[in-house]
Amino acid sequence: MTACDVAEVGRIFRAEYGRAVASLVRHLGDIDLAEEAIQEAFAVAVQKWPETGLPPSPAGWIITTGRNRAVDWLRREASREHRHNQALLVYPGGDATHADPAQVTVEEVSPVPDDRLRLIFTCCHPALAPTAQVALTLRLLGGLETTEIARAFVVPEATMAQRIVRAKAKIKAARIPYRVPDEAELPDRLPPVLAVLYLVFNEGYAASSGAALVREDLCAEAIRMARVLADLMPDEPEVLGLLALLLLAESRRAARVGADGALVPLADQDRTRWDRQLIEQGQNLVRACLRRNRPGPYQIQAAINAVHADAGTAADTDWRQILALYDQLLAVAPTPVVALNRAVAVAELDGPGPALALVDGLDLPAYYPYHATRADLLRRLGRGSEAVRAYDAAIALTGNESERMFLQRRRDAVDRVPGMGDTSS
Repeated sequence: MTACDVAEVGRIFRAEYGRAVASLVRHLGDIDLAEEAIQEAFAVAVQKWPETGLPPSPAGWIITTGRNRAVDWLRREASREHRHNQALLVYPGGDATHADPAQVTVEEVSPVPDDRLRLIFTCCHPALAPTAQVALTLRLLGGLETTEIARAFVVPEATMAQRIVRAKAKIKAARIPYRVPDEAELPDRLPPVLAVLYLVFNEGYAASSGAALVREDLCAEAIRMARVLADLMPDEPEVLGLLALLLLAESRRAARVGADGALVPLADQDRTRWDRQLIEQGQNLVRACLRRNRPGPYQIQAAINAVHADAGTAADTDWRQILALYDQLLAVAPTPVVALNRAVAVAELDGPGPALALVDGLDLPAYYPYHATRADLLRRLGRGSEAVRAYDAAIALTGNESERMFLQRRRDAVDRVPGMGDTSS
């Protein structure tokens, strides 16, 4: 066994939590029990691995330990004897001894390729409220904390916690099956499934907390599941559009963080570091979507990213085309966040004044990019005191150190410009 510390356990938790829960749900048929068992397994790992070292297959160890704990719990609960028997049927010989987690390889306990996709479809059952569908799946598949999910939805943490608890209870009470639905059921399930993959990727692309801007495990997992979904539903243009969007965004990852760990905005990125192979894959998918002529929000966002990918430099960006695409996106997805992004395009074409008027008409007080966008527009207008206050608001709202470093640097630069740093007014 190799050396291991608590930080390494945390990394494995982020990478393997969703896989482990999905694997156990397949066997137990109980989301709550599976989640509790996997959390308990990681708690044991925190105690054991720093002393014993990392097992040959950390994922196998976690799933097997979780399974053993679940069998123990079911055995102790006499009133749930039938579920105990089911667990023993799934794991023959369970009455005698547990499997040794240290001896299990990942192949022995690896879930079938669609395990996590099945769990997404289970969580996205139409009997659940749409926001609850997405929130529950982010919790189970992404291993995201309730705080992180609440930030994604811009709601209080307590509100999000209630939604997740109610969604789990509804799945249990309604006996919602753990399976990919039949073809006739897919259209009703598809929108929240796409939303889940999109939000899992977003949390990986710009982590809501921590020192690193990017959580590569979440980005990779979202792209992997999007590819599986595209194979499952190749005739759905929004599925292809989402995959294109994720690939085009991922293509910029290497250029998005500076040597000091601070975020590098799109305009300042070294475009030679963009992954041309991912760009080509994404643009091919965008072209395939255009031929189908059934536009949707993910396809339009992918098209916007394709325009950015076409520009050799920031100055070459076709902002007029981007603004036209944002107009189209706002028509099909009229949200304040889309309107905020559209205002950025307006600023490039018409200047910061008209863009600021649009931004000031939006109600996004808890959304840090809103304040960051306002700060940048105010800075460009020479309104330094207001820009500093807007930067302060953005800094207070972000939990990510990489983003905070970038914002602080911009704020400090405003402070150093003569006549722009007076914060007393």
